[in-house]
Amino acid sequence: MRLVGENIEPGLFKLSEALRLADEFELDLVEISPNADPPVCKIMDYKKFVYEQKKRDKALKAKSTQVVVKEIRFGPQTDEHDYEFKRKNAEKFLKEGSKLKAFVFFKGRSIIYKDQGQILLLRLATDLEEFGKVESMPVLEGKRMIIFIAPKKKK
Repeated sequence: MRLVGENIEPGLFKLSEALRLADEFELDLVEISPNADPPVCKIMDYKKFVYEQKKRDKALKAKSTQVVVKEIRFGPQTDEHDYEFKRKNAEKFLKEGSKLKAFVFFKGRSIIYKDQGQILLLRLATDLEEFGKVESMPVLEGKRMIIFIAPKKKK
């Protein structure tokens, strides 16, 4: 097998000799590439390696941010007061840094008011223009017309 590691000259060794070297350095013999010809092994402190790997993964996980999607539901004939109330909630969600999924739900025959639903969503998009940016224009999916708004980056 091919042997690599710190304080070791890379070369070809027998298994027994590699194990003896690992014991000499009080380290572990770890197989890195079993499919290679000859297999590649490394002499290292395996517990320390696993610990550092976990530490690195934890640091990466801490840096990544979870995207939260908040939903707001409208009817095709939502009144002015209801619209204002939901707009204020949408504004709050965008300020928190959450994505916003606003949709108009059409029940029964109210699907004939698709244009009113689209106007309502476009109005919401223009009202929230300073807090977020529209990711997708209103799209009709089944009985719902959906629009996505992402928060603007903070400076």
